[in-house]
Amino acid sequence: MGDDTQRVAVVFAGGDPPHAGALDDVPDDACSIAADSGLEHASALGRRVDLVVGDLDSVRPEVLAAAERAGTRVERHPTAKDATDLELALDAARDAGCGRIVVIGGHGGRVDHFVANLLLLGSPRLRGASVEARFPGGTVHVVRDALEIRGVPGDVVSLLPVGGAAHGVTTEHLRYPLRGETLHPGSTRGVSNELLATRARVTLTDGTLLAVEPHMGPERSGGLLGEREAEAERTIGEEQS
Repeated sequence: MGDDTQRVAVVFAGGDPPHAGALDDVPDDACSIAADSGLEHASALGRRVDLVVGDLDSVRPEVLAAAERAGTRVERHPTAKDATDLELALDAARDAGCGRIVVIGGHGGRVDHFVANLLLLGSPRLRGASVEARFPGGTVHVVRDALEIRGVPGDVVSLLPVGGAAHGVTTEHLRYPLRGETLHPGSTRGVSNELLATRARVTLTDGTLLAVEPHMGPERSGGLLGEREAEAERTIGEEQS
């Protein structure tokens, strides 16, 4: 596939089923890894999985057997282990040399698992990779140096530090600007900001942020949200002309 930094891994976690368009911009040749019952989400989206890892206590046996017959490699771990199935899957993605990791699922079920999954995204072991997670309720990007956020004016984005303070946080085209500021864990300083344009930018000099974009309200198909999308498309056209 060329340079390892360009390799893409899609990691399917358990939890709530992903939405139909979760893989729209993920290359067909991306490495596909499932964490236990994430295999069922991959199957529902018509995605063949290269590797399934975990203690396999959640995936249905018939789904696992079908995947094995199709050539999926299975890496079984004991139930009493020191890492969650998702952590094992993320480690496998990094071991495969993937520079971009897209996590599908991981929301729903036990709240402790969900919180652990969010913190896991910012793990130092994933430094050097572009990491994002797509949940039915929103999208989370890991920011270690810079991130461009695309959306519709009015979209909400929250910036949450993980693993310590995030220093030198600067934003462009967000309603509540940050200019070289420090965001501390346990503070809500970065919660509920808002896009002013179709593109915004976040940079920092040190630390790690989670940029959380919740999916709020009805689908954008008409009404006020539809008008906002139309205006955003016009703005993009003007920017590109």
